[in-house]
Amino acid sequence: MIDPGTYRGGRSRPGGALSPGSGGGGGHAVLDTVSAVSPTPASPASSAAANPGIPTSAQSAPAAASWVFAEDFVPEGDAAAQARVEAEPLGVEPLSRGTVSALTFLAAAVQARAVVEIGTGTGQSGLALFAGMQPDGILTSVDLEADHQRQARRAFGSVGIASQRFRLIAGDALTVLPKLSDGAYDLVLVAGDTLEYRDYVEQGLRLLRHGGLLVVTHTLQGGRTADSSQDDDDTLAVRSALDAVTENEDLVAALLPVGDGLLAAVKR
Repeated sequence: MIDPGTYRGGRSRPGGALSPGSGGGGGHAVLDTVSAVSPTPASPASSAAANPGIPTSAQSAPAAASWVFAEDFVPEGDAAAQARVEAEPLGVEPLSRGTVSALTFLAAAVQARAVVEIGTGTGQSGLALFAGMQPDGILTSVDLEADHQRQARRAFGSVGIASQRFRLIAGDALTVLPKLSDGAYDLVLVAGDTLEYRDYVEQGLRLLRHGGLLVVTHTLQGGRTADSSQDDDDTLAVRSALDAVTENEDLVAALLPVGDGLLAAVKR
């Protein structure tokens, strides 16, 4: 095992592309979320539907205009806006503005100094994390796509983030993550290949210190996660990852309806 400052790399295995990259659902987030809060939603799915208690009525969902107001409540910086613009040509789904502000908030809440990001994208999520991290914090970001990481490096440099504060590792996440040290990180962001989400969650829990945060993007899947009629591979994989979190008694979790869904869980 190695500590947050001494990763030595390693050969990546083929496959398992982290194409969603930048850490979040956002490009189609407004349409996805507005449909998800319709007064007549599809039948709920996953473990949430089986939870005891009084079910929430769709009638209590916020109006679309209120959701947009909340998403845009925190101003977006120029570098973040540019990273959003550059994401789609590279095949990366950009983060919503609400997801960006939530990531900054969460990194600040745990006073993060050591962060792991699965899926670098164009640096939008990294910029969000740096905005909330401690001044000496270090980001370790893993992605198969070197082109994405080159763009992220430019994004970080554009706002004066020193190169020694980030390690961009081009490789398969499930090959890289086992080389990182147990309990050495304050926050782990999962934003990679949804088919591997459950494996990423398991690795993230190992990497986190007690009191650290696991954060997972794309958890609503454009409304598919909550719709029991949807059984495509990506949706099933996301539900499995959500189940892994809700079934773990060492985690205190919340599923936040920002962007395309953001799961946050504190490790006890």
